[in-house]
Amino acid sequence: MMPKYRRKPLVVEAVKITSPITIQTAEGKMSGNAGDYLITQSDGAQYPVNAETFEQTYEPVKTYTDAKNVMYRVLRKLKRKLITGEQN
Repeated sequence: MMPKYRRKPLVVEAVKITSPITIQTAEGKMSGNAGDYLITQSDGAQYPVNAETFEQTYEPVKTYTDAKNVMYRVLRKLKRKLITGEQN
């Protein structure tokens, strides 16, 4: 039986492209279309990625801000219930 390997997680910043772009990368000029993603790696390198490939390869990273926003929503809902006397 051969050993198995998993790709190490890589965290990148990405934004969805709204209009076609062409950028210069270490590999040469690369183009991205509306709906694709522009990835920025930790070293600052940027490159476009096809939307389908991006969505199959990357998943959102949960951050402290995400948890904080959830807590604020829960507390606001609780406050509303306390003020209105709403029951479950």
